[in-house]
Amino acid sequence: LQRHLLIKKSWTCLCDCAFWVLHTCFLLFQVFTDSKRRPSYFTEKSNESAVKYINRKFPNIDIRGGSQHLSSIQKQKSAVLEGLHSYYESFIDVMEFRDNVYELLNTIDACQCFFDIAVNFDLTKNYLDLIVTYASVFYMLSRIDDKKAIVGLYNCAYEFSNGNSDPSFPRLGQMFIEYDHPWKKLSEEFGPHTKSVTGALLSLRMLYPRRNLSADQWRSAQLLSLLASPAAMLSPTLNECTLHFSLNTNADSQNLWKTALRSGLYLTVIRDEVLNIHKLSEDFFDGLKGYSKRIPDIKECKDYVITNCGALRREKRNFLRNALKELTKVLEDEPALLGPKALYVFMALSFSRDEVLWLVRHAENIPKTKTPEDYADSQLAELLYHMEKLRTLLAQHRYVIQRYHLQYLSQYDALVLNDIIQGMYVCPEEESVLMSSFVSTLSAMSLKHLDAGEEFDLKAFRLDWLRLQAYTSTGKAPLALKDYPDLAKVMNMAQFHTRMMDSVNELLCETADLSILCFHARVFEKLFSQSSEDVSMQRYLTAFPVICSHFSQCLHPLCPEEVSTVSPAQNQSLKLCVSFLEEISRQTCTVVLEICAEQCNLHEKLLPKHSAETISTARNKKLKKSLPKKGDVPKEKPGTESLRKDRAIVTNLDKMHQALTELCASYSICADFTVFKHIIVPAEFLLSQLEIRLNKVIVQMANYNQSTHEIARPSDLLAGIQAYVTSLHSLSCYINIDVTRLVKNVLLQQTQPLDSYGSQTITTLYTNWFLEGLLRQASSALIVHCPTTQCFVNQNTENEQSFHAEEYADICGLRSLAELIGPYGLKFLNENLMWHIISQVGELKKLVSDNMDVLVQMRANFENPDAMSDLQKKLTGCENVLKRMTIIGVILSFRSMVQEALGEVNIMDRHCPFIMRPIKCLKDLISPEGDIKVTLSVYEMASAAGLPCEIDPALVSAIANMQTDNSSIEDEFKITCLLLVFIAVSLPTLCLDPNSFYSRAQGGHQNNIHCLATAVNHIAAAMFTVQRKNTRIQLQEFLKVASSILLQLGQNVERMEIKNRDSIYVILHMIVEQSPFLSQDMLETCFPYVLLRNAYREVHKTFIHTMG
Repeated sequence: LQRHLLIKKSWTCLCDCAFWVLHTCFLLFQVFTDSKRRPSYFTEKSNESAVKYINRKFPNIDIRGGSQHLSSIQKQKSAVLEGLHSYYESFIDVMEFRDNVYELLNTIDACQCFFDIAVNFDLTKNYLDLIVTYASVFYMLSRIDDKKAIVGLYNCAYEFSNGNSDPSFPRLGQMFIEYDHPWKKLSEEFGPHTKSVTGALLSLRMLYPRRNLSADQWRSAQLLSLLASPAAMLSPTLNECTLHFSLNTNADSQNLWKTALRSGLYLTVIRDEVLNIHKLSEDFFDGLKGYSKRIPDIKECKDYVITNCGALRREKRNFLRNALKELTKVLEDEPALLGPKALYVFMALSFSRDEVLWLVRHAENIPKTKTPEDYADSQLAELLYHMEKLRTLLAQHRYVIQRYHLQYLSQYDALVLNDIIQGMYVCPEEESVLMSSFVSTLSAMSLKHLDAGEEFDLKAFRLDWLRLQAYTSTGKAPLALKDYPDLAKVMNMAQFHTRMMDSVNELLCETADLSILCFHARVFEKLFSQSSEDVSMQRYLTAFPVICSHFSQCLHPLCPEEVSTVSPAQNQSLKLCVSFLEEISRQTCTVVLEICAEQCNLHEKLLPKHSAETISTARNKKLKKSLPKKGDVPKEKPGTESLRKDRAIVTNLDKMHQALTELCASYSICADFTVFKHIIVPAEFLLSQLEIRLNKVIVQMANYNQSTHEIARPSDLLAGIQAYVTSLHSLSCYINIDVTRLVKNVLLQQTQPLDSYGSQTITTLYTNWFLEGLLRQASSALIVHCPTTQCFVNQNTENEQSFHAEEYADICGLRSLAELIGPYGLKFLNENLMWHIISQVGELKKLVSDNMDVLVQMRANFENPDAMSDLQKKLTGCENVLKRMTIIGVILSFRSMVQEALGEVNIMDRHCPFIMRPIKCLKDLISPEGDIKVTLSVYEMASAAGLPCEIDPALVSAIANMQTDNSSIEDEFKITCLLLVFIAVSLPTLCLDPNSFYSRAQGGHQNNIHCLATAVNHIAAAMFTVQRKNTRIQLQEFLKVASSILLQLGQNVERMEIKNRDSIYVILHMIVEQSPFLSQDMLETCFPYVLLRNAYREVHKTFIHTMG
């Protein structure tokens, strides 16, 4: 009967329940020690008197006698019941857990169970785990200072609501009183169970010391080495598997106890909650009669730990680093060895896990010692890295492990087990059925099932073995397991083999789980920082963020508040993971960009602009001119940095490439991993960092200075970016990332006004510079548009200008600009240009409105010289009109050059030729006389691709969006016509400007008035298109008025206007020549061609020929 009572107690379920109760107590402790999470009943002033009263009277709380203190609870009794119900139930769970453990321990003693870790392994392990967890539960319960107030408040509210106390309250109160001093109470509780507990602990006397050997002993035993005995490499590795009452009577107990005290200072209770075992032991024995002589032993062990343990543990970590590295290399080369040597892997992981946790546990609480460096480890990254590599190997080669152990189970374990069963003299029926099922289960396993992809589930086998251990470990069992050690050995070995078939991941959780690091974030970050400073550890750094993938294992499935999407553990895990990866990416990115900068500097030396000095030196040498002085250091030629006299010489670039190799190697640990359902891709962090930094680098390379209007030449910046891109593509040799995608993303962002992080780009910088630096000076004629060479050039002035316009606004510079900012960037540039044009057009309209009456008369009488002469005197603002039109012309000339450069670099042809050809066909088929909406749509598309258009779609759109005070189209049309008249009648005033002469060398005028031709044609075409009028007819009218006015200049031989008359005639010819709506025939009908011919002859006479 007693045996069956024992069997009914589910060991596994009770152990799981124990861990859940422990987690619950820990969460309660966290809630009530955090001021932000504590229930409001404990912080409100109105409840302060009630809480003090309950704590003082607990557990005998009289609600009638203390009504004056408990009035606030009575008023909010429903809220108190609802708010504290879950906490109260949690304490009841603790009480019920205690009752179940009491019952189980008493039943075990009644059955006279024996425990031996080498025989009934599962039973002994579960028994010890249960005792440890039980003690931890009541230790954590004693740490909850508000527990009495919680249950007291709840019970008062319950009694106010129901008229009687809660049934569980008396027992809860008694339990809290008893466990105010948990270790004393636990000592009393386990007095009757001394024999069972001592037996279980003493069975560890061979196993526990083996786990605590020194590194030298491990090294001499060649622990974990597969290469130590090559002949045995294929042989399977077999698994051979303290209470104070016995300390004064049992020498083995004393030795085991001292070994434990010498292993460290702190013991983990749960998560980051630790116990100072020496202080706890000393305080406990100090008040225990007959055990005072144990206190010197405790102090001796503590001194030993402080003096020696740090160094011993450091040496063990050093040994494990090398051992795991060797193990990883061998298994990577020969993964088939994972079959017979799987136990080695789990032993290595277990030893390493223990050392890592010991370091973290003690680094959080460093004792006063002369060698604090023993509690820091700058090489921990390597140990973590190899642990993760071994885990990865187990996951990758799962089939190899399963195939080996399946054959081992069916062809060895089953046969040996059958032989042992056959040799047993006494075997009761129930035990016989269980053992027969073991043999049949193992024998039935076949490779066919594995090859067919079937999933194995051998949990029933292991549960039956646990059940058999329970049957055969009682004092009066017919079949005593201790009498058959071979059976226990084979079954324990078979159990491990079955776990290799279906629960490798669970075994990894038991042996290599580092999730507790989530709760030691400060130490974990410190260890990462120390490792990142060690150059030799850089290739292992990614192990730190990968460890964060373990953190999901620290949550208990029975605690719903922990598995929620906003749990603190999840936030902490993601925060740590992201911070580690960002730091690794930052270091990698820094090295990559330093290499790129060095390559850019080398590339810059090869630019054509540096060849002049070399050519000059060679020419002087040939002509035997004076040699440089002795003090002058000859300039090194490009390429000399590659010449080395000794291979041992390491340059800065070599060091950077070495560092890059190390950092990129760290990304090889895994392509991606999961942290709390978030898929983390380390390479994406590097790409993100490179994207951010590369955007900044490109902007810095532009060297834009807003105060001095200085900026790098577009051609130089393009050459620098190309050098960076070429160097970046070599990164794919180190790590598998898409550099092309990175470069495209960055360069595409640079074509926008702001990048993805809201910072200015080179598009904004160059737009601002060309508008504020170049075009503003061109508007003042300090810079001249030169049609002959298709560039802008500086005027020869007394004030030296800060830049040479021809270096920025020539064909090469504008092509480079088009390459840099592309169609998107040029669209932004055009929008800003249009804004300036529209502001000038608005002012021109105001001038027209001011002279409306005069212009109407001049339009009607332009063929009457006398009337025109009188009206000319009434006209005001002629110079202003021409000045503003010249500014518009300069801007439009610059825009035309940029558009032409965009078409010449063939960006669209290179990237999407299949789109360019249809665009060209559509543009050729479309005519301005057709549907204007369709025409403008096609022109807009063609203009964005860099194709020239008869009508500027951007200008049309800008004019159409102008505010016109709700004026009608006819009024706008009238103003446009009069504007053309205004321009035409104002042309003679240009003769008065001494800078209005035409320069043959430049193909234009010194004051940029040749840009009037571009302005007139574009503005007229755009404005008449918006107004749906015929541009050709209106421009013919302009031509007639301008011709008539200019012809009158020939009649005034003695006046000043004739000084630059020929240069002004050339402007009229330019207007016709550049217009798609006018022709030379139209010009000849109103202006004699002979005058144009003579004008060109005269302006070319003034050209001075020079011989170079």
